[in-house]
Amino acid sequence: MRRSGMLLPIASLPSPYGIGAFSKEAYEFIDLLRDTGQKLWQILPLGPTSYGDSPYQSFSTFAGNPYFIDLNVLIGKGWLTKEECDACDWGDHPSYIDYGKIYESRFPLLRKAFERSKILSDGNFLTFCVENNHWLDDYALYMAVKNKFGGKSWIEWDEEVRLREPAALKKYQDELREDIIFYQYLQFEFFEQWKNVKNYAHEKGIQIVGDIPIYVAFDSADTWANPELFQLDENNLPIAVAGCPPDGFSATGQLWGNPLYRWDYHRRMHYGWWMRRISHCFKLFDIVRIDHFRGFDEYYSIPYGDDTAQNGHWEKGPGMDLFHTMKEELGERNIIAEDLGFLTETVYKLLRDSGYPGMKVLQFAFDTSENSDYLTYKYDRNCVVYTGTHDNDTTVGWYEHMTEWDRDVALRYMNSFHTPKEEQHWDLISLAMRSVADTCIIPVQDYLGLGSEARINTPSTLGDNWKWRMEKNAFSDELKGRIWHMTKLYGRL
Repeated sequence: MRRSGMLLPIASLPSPYGIGAFSKEAYEFIDLLRDTGQKLWQILPLGPTSYGDSPYQSFSTFAGNPYFIDLNVLIGKGWLTKEECDACDWGDHPSYIDYGKIYESRFPLLRKAFERSKILSDGNFLTFCVENNHWLDDYALYMAVKNKFGGKSWIEWDEEVRLREPAALKKYQDELREDIIFYQYLQFEFFEQWKNVKNYAHEKGIQIVGDIPIYVAFDSADTWANPELFQLDENNLPIAVAGCPPDGFSATGQLWGNPLYRWDYHRRMHYGWWMRRISHCFKLFDIVRIDHFRGFDEYYSIPYGDDTAQNGHWEKGPGMDLFHTMKEELGERNIIAEDLGFLTETVYKLLRDSGYPGMKVLQFAFDTSENSDYLTYKYDRNCVVYTGTHDNDTTVGWYEHMTEWDRDVALRYMNSFHTPKEEQHWDLISLAMRSVADTCIIPVQDYLGLGSEARINTPSTLGDNWKWRMEKNAFSDELKGRIWHMTKLYGRL
């Protein structure tokens, strides 16, 4: 089935309170997708972000980001007032998120809402806590203790709670009971609101494409509560960490710093933690994009303490064993394999054996060899084509920063020499849409013709990522009509 969609993180939605949320703007974007003939909305991971604000470094792989809770819903319940929300400083630029101001403003408001909610008398909340206790109890305790220690990573906590001694856990559960319930309340509100957004999307014929990062953050409830799952030493420090070798994104590789898995332990446990994790994702999303799919074939291991990824080496991952278990335990699931980067024959075999569609990124297609695997004539139908991803520049920015040789290849391939410069991004969108790929997903910034100022993330950099937001009413009726007609023309309605 030919189909298409758009890529837009929740955080990048417009909203009156500084960051995209499950507010009316989310529902309006779903209407936009329907009106332009799209069938998919791809988002980034929904977890609570830590320092650096990356959705790929979350305090929990199961929890949701409290920043996405719609404050207007809490106003409607009588737990906040509009005046209280409007009085906060949410930043002064409609196109960029000021995470410092968001943190300082949002959590005091959410605490007020919690204190006014009388949530313990809500039977739905109590049911939610019981149904999710396999992760929620550890997460809420972790966040409460983290606050107690001034936000420090758990490796810097007092030894007895860092090592989860039963007496210490009991002590903090009693001492921090109110804080623990607060973090449970935030998760209840997050999942209730997201469920409503997802249901509305289904009513409009839109499916949600979510994202599961292969790794969890070291500073997370997952690592603290389950150290046996990871390659940690006797002091619970990493032995080696994750990343990827030097490539087109970075000459020194990417040092992600996530703890690596003890795959032999996971195998002995029949991948129980992974099955819970993937099952949880499919409660949130209709289709799951597995980030860094090649890491299940081989993963890049970097000595802990190194400053770059240059000294890493490859080790074997679980391969099809994990995916066979998943199919046995969870049945057939809709998955996209993020298979970008340098791929070996064993990765190609894993992709073929799984049957999952891989990704084709057109910004990687054009170089002086004129023989890239991302050129559209090499596609089979079982793939997902993108102009670019959240890690790429926008298409307008990409054109600006290409070498003259690569731009020449691209313009010749698309026969675009006579296309006005301000229209050239449409040629790349058209190339993606008319390809044989069953699925085509275009970042919103490319439809809007935005430059590098709208880039979501530049890998291996800190300080200026994950900030861009779409402005309200960004899509004119003329633009919506143009997208609809293109979608129809290329058989993706």
